[in-house]
Amino acid sequence: MKVFNSISEIRENLNQLRKEDKTISFVPTMGYLHEGHLSLVRYAKKNSDVCVVSIFVNPMQFGPNEDFNKYPRDEKRDLQLLQQENCDLVFIPSANEMYGSDYQTFVKVKKYSEILEGEFRPTHFEGVTTVVLKLFNIVQPHFAVFGQKDAQQAFIIQKMVDDLNIPIRIDVLPIVREADGLAMSSRNVYLNEEERKQALCLFKGIQLAEKLFNEGERDAHKIISEVKQFISQHDLAKIDYVEIVDKSSFEKATFLFEGKEYYLLLAVRIGNTRLIDNTILNLKK
Repeated sequence: MKVFNSISEIRENLNQLRKEDKTISFVPTMGYLHEGHLSLVRYAKKNSDVCVVSIFVNPMQFGPNEDFNKYPRDEKRDLQLLQQENCDLVFIPSANEMYGSDYQTFVKVKKYSEILEGEFRPTHFEGVTTVVLKLFNIVQPHFAVFGQKDAQQAFIIQKMVDDLNIPIRIDVLPIVREADGLAMSSRNVYLNEEERKQALCLFKGIQLAEKLFNEGERDAHKIISEVKQFISQHDLAKIDYVEIVDKSSFEKATFLFEGKEYYLLLAVRIGNTRLIDNTILNLKK
């Protein structure tokens, strides 16, 4: 496994591999890796000749009152985990390497960056799409792998790829959960014992929605209302949003029609920790 800190060095290495006709996969991360990340790495490794992982806590996607400075970091452990997965190349740039001293260029997928997560984190997706496009230009992979937990992010990145004619396939893999159902997240480390218990209200809210859906409920507002009511019973939980959207367009749904797939999306603050989760409600035959 080779580790690079500079853009020029990893580019040089990858250019040589491309000349050898190697298929290159890419998994962008912010580090503090968990099983969710590692499932993406395994998939990338299995389906390519060369697996590249980036570790970069991107300052551009954190708002002024967000957790950039305390975001968990453990580079040594991350590298050990990637070594165990037989990752080929790891890119760990500094903020200065990525942005220099007078960075002025940003990428924004307008409409979709302003809804849901974008309402609560207005600059977040502009930071995400900018850094992801930069990483795509540096690595130039054949395909990149993202997790379904960040469903809106994956949708926005796919839209950016389509709109800008970027020749990279985007693969989105299912959410990986703890044994009790909590979606794996680097931010779970912030939760104390009581918060960790109450954080399960997201997964249980999802299960409630799936139960209603499987029993025939097709009114999106009724499902959302039931989920909100359930989560609100937890005294440490503060809902940012519960929403159902068309999976292919991210338009808010009022009624769930046969032949379509929908995301149920949740963002809930448990104490000071903001968690997101989702599930797919599938009406395809």
